[in-house]
Amino acid sequence: MERTEQQLFDELAALCSSPGYAHAIAYFCMRDSLVSYQGSLKAEDMRPLFREDRLIRTEISTLIGLLIKAPIDYSLADQAVLSEYVEKTEVLLAEIHRQIIGPFRLGDNSSGKGGNPFTVGTAMREPIFYGNESAYIFQYRDLAVKKYAADEAWLMANKGFSMVTAREVAKSIALVADAKFSQLGSQLKAMKREEWTCLPAFMFTAAEIAEVSGLERDVIGKVLSAFCVPPEERNRAFQSLSDFNMVNAQPLLRVDDKTFLLFQIYAIAESLYESPFYWMGADKKYSPTALQHRGHFTEAFCLERLRKVFGDRAVFPNVTISQRKGEDLGEIDVLVLFGGRAVIVQAKSKRLTLEARKGNDLMIKDDFKKSVRDSYDQAFECAELLTHPDSRLRDAEGRDIALPASFTKIYLFCVVADHYPALSFQTWQFLEPRSHAFIQPPFVMDIFLLDAMTEMLDSPLRLLDYLDRRAAYSGKLVTAQELTILSFHLKQNLWISDEHDLLWMGDDIAIDLDIAMAARREGMPGNPTPDGILTRISQTAIGTIIRQIEESAEPAMVDLGFLLLGLGENAVLRLSRVLEGIMRRTREDGKHHDVSWQFESGSSGMTIHCNLAAPSKSGPRLQRYCHARKYAQRAESWYGICMFPDGSLRFALALKGAWEQDDEMDRVAQSLSDKNTEAEIEKLISETKTS
Repeated sequence: MERTEQQLFDELAALCSSPGYAHAIAYFCMRDSLVSYQGSLKAEDMRPLFREDRLIRTEISTLIGLLIKAPIDYSLADQAVLSEYVEKTEVLLAEIHRQIIGPFRLGDNSSGKGGNPFTVGTAMREPIFYGNESAYIFQYRDLAVKKYAADEAWLMANKGFSMVTAREVAKSIALVADAKFSQLGSQLKAMKREEWTCLPAFMFTAAEIAEVSGLERDVIGKVLSAFCVPPEERNRAFQSLSDFNMVNAQPLLRVDDKTFLLFQIYAIAESLYESPFYWMGADKKYSPTALQHRGHFTEAFCLERLRKVFGDRAVFPNVTISQRKGEDLGEIDVLVLFGGRAVIVQAKSKRLTLEARKGNDLMIKDDFKKSVRDSYDQAFECAELLTHPDSRLRDAEGRDIALPASFTKIYLFCVVADHYPALSFQTWQFLEPRSHAFIQPPFVMDIFLLDAMTEMLDSPLRLLDYLDRRAAYSGKLVTAQELTILSFHLKQNLWISDEHDLLWMGDDIAIDLDIAMAARREGMPGNPTPDGILTRISQTAIGTIIRQIEESAEPAMVDLGFLLLGLGENAVLRLSRVLEGIMRRTREDGKHHDVSWQFESGSSGMTIHCNLAAPSKSGPRLQRYCHARKYAQRAESWYGICMFPDGSLRFALALKGAWEQDDEMDRVAQSLSDKNTEAEIEKLISETKTS
């Protein structure tokens, strides 16, 4: 008879109280959480972290939480006994996973509406518990300082340390651990096999932290105590897998008067970011202030990261929308206006509650409503107001904000402040976007994703292009976390064929992004820019054009940038050779040269002029020619680029509109020369290859 989840949990709890079981947990942490590499960190070095049979962090946290339910016996068991511990643990955790994944089993959809098991709350437990973290360790650690900057007086008065100090302690713990992990191999070689254990590598003292950090032992002790499980605590509330596990809030264990134990370095960084809010929440007088500070932090962080990309003049905080009567109709936390496009950011601080994590249908939907649905509704209503001709926008100081005559697209950001388990998955399942001509489906994210997006796509064109693609595929992509999709885009340019209705992305796709972020933020030896859209075409002629228009706020330039970024690598190389060919001809004879190119879709095309003529002559000439070429090709849009022969961009234009027959334009189209045929293009490409 198959055992229930609770029976399996209870058996696992009994196993975790076995003598010397702490050594088994240390083995799991060493095997499944640490990465070893030589020289530069590469994707293959991190691949083991994505093995299907490894224990993930939430599973290891469960083992630690069960370990402390009884006094810990640190004695080293026989190696055969430890092997048995490991084997039994893996079997029990695998069975628990099978129990949790039950609603997904074939033929077990009876409780789901329309045959969809995800409409049942219990089915959401699997992605919630087993989904990957959405934040990097350095994001938790460093953003904790910003998150609690306004609460420093409370922290000093009640805990005796600042978040800056706590961050330095956390960094020093990691440095001490890294040094011990590096020495572990040689130490084990010098020991008898029956003495082998990696548990000491996870232990440290306040004196060791003081030596690395330079901080006083007294303040180090206060930080360690704040994040340490009290010796008398037995994690009594942790009676089932979904119950509160206190080691998630206080990951340090005290071994003796001097020694501390930390199994997972990530856990101290996460607790640094999460736990202080609950400390302050327990102070009933201060709790409202802490909640207010939390909301301010989320909005301020969004503002900071978007200004990094778009600049101060394009990004506005706390925007109020009113109409002629003067009544305030909406408020936008952060607004971006750039290139005929807008980004509306609505930030929320609601977390996933414990009851929701247990699979309570009503609580999951209630939490999602308060954290995402309400944010989306507010953003959409503001977007509609933005397009109304009578709308008036004012910034935080009451100054009017000028709006463009029209919008090409409006993007909606729904941002949560904390790690929200399976956020991408829940959004795909629960949120039904409204249809609108140019208001895009919502982009739901936490601040950690926004941080990574603005780090890697740090120009307006690059970020807007990604938003455009992500919105276009909002109903087609399924993944546990958005970092996977961002990494895919950086490597392969996000594009999904119309033939595919749904695309599932595995977590290992994010490896290249993981390495890049660690290299940029931690100085880790690794590639800071994944090989892909930011590297492969950068040295081509088209790459040069893209760089020149990346910061442009002209709508025509942004449209052109989207078109170029959407080209495949082969098309970029061909078009670059064509461009190099006409620039070479102009350099050689000083005359005007041009070429036109219609893209595979047939709905758009491009004309490139290269000359030294004055703008008063070259501008109208390009305008007339593009108009004629657009008509001749019956295209919906046509783009024009005027270049200097050295490759610098002079100006660009975009013509859009449905094709309509016109007698005069028929005569103009017939007069176009045939030098822009495919044969001429191939000739230019051939000349460029041999030059």
